[in-house]
Parts: sequence; C-alpha cells; structure tokens
Amino acid sequence: MPSGAKKGKKPNTVAVVTALAAPVAERMGLTIWDVRFEKEGSSWFLRIFIDKDEGLTMGECEAYTREMNKLLDEADPIDQSYYLEIGSPGVERELTRDWHFQKYLGSEVTVRLIRPVDGVRDFTGVLTASDENGVTIQLDEENEMTFERSEAAYVRLVDNYDYASAELAEDSE
Repeated sequence: MPSGAKKGKKPNTVAVVTALAAPVAERMGLTIWDVRFEKEGSSWFLRIFIDKDEGLTMGECEAYTREMNKLLDEADPIDQSYYLEIGSPGVERELTRDWHFQKYLGSEVTVRLIRPVDGVRDFTGVLTASDENGVTIQLDEENEMTFERSEAAYVRLVDNYDYASAELAEDSE
C-alpha cells in the first residue's frame, strides 16, 4: 500500500448495486423498490425489486434482468458468487424506506412486531403517519397505535382485492 494511503472500508454492496441499477430502471420507466444482498444457507442472493405504478409485465422483468446481467458482469461489483433475482415487490409489499411509507399513507397495513404487546404480534390498520422512527396505524374508529420502526419485524401492505368476487365475475362472463 502506498505510504499515506488509508485502508478504507469497502463500499456497501447494496449501495453499489443500487447506484448501478437505478439508471437502468429509470431508462426503462421503472422504479427500484428495494435491493437486498442476503445469505440463505451457503448461497448469496442479490434481489432487486422493481416496480411501476401501472404494474409490471413479465416482459419488463425479463428485459430488466437481461440489462442487469450485462451490467453486473461488466462492473463485477461483488466478489463472491451469487444468484441474481429480479422481481416485483408484490401486492403485499414490505414498506422499508421513508418514501414507501409516505406513498402508502391511507392504505391498510399489517405491522408484525418482533416482541408481542399484550400477547399480540400482528396489528392491522390504516397507515396514518410515519417518520424515520415510528409508524402510526388507525386500528378502528377509536384506537390507533404508534410503533417504533425498530420494534417491527415488518410493515406490509394488506391485499384487499376480493379474489372470490373477481373469479365469480369472470365465470359469469
């Protein structure tokens, strides 16, 4: 190492991949919902969740995957081997970033706590407020609860789509 050079901390894999992935997504009219680099068993997974307001098609996921495969092969930002997964965050998407919470104010969410409160771990209600520390949900007309984000295992949107009615409507056509 040259004199005077400092041994620096290696950049965060998620931050590096996000910086690579965002311009590709923007060019394709997509949004990066989340990027995760996770170990499962002995394997590493790079998961990039993409989204757009109108919903994604399989073709868009495939096209984005092809672009990211090329880019990641060229840039080679990850030392170890890994599996690349590109997908949608889904209808019951997990809210993790400040902008996720702001986008879904007024939506029904489920908060799962790490430690139960009075024996209850899951709380479902309408997301009424959020900041970098806490989340407030309206449980019913009279009750609301505020949770620290650090107390939550996750906060997810609730899928309120009535699949049974939709299926009945399709069958009657």
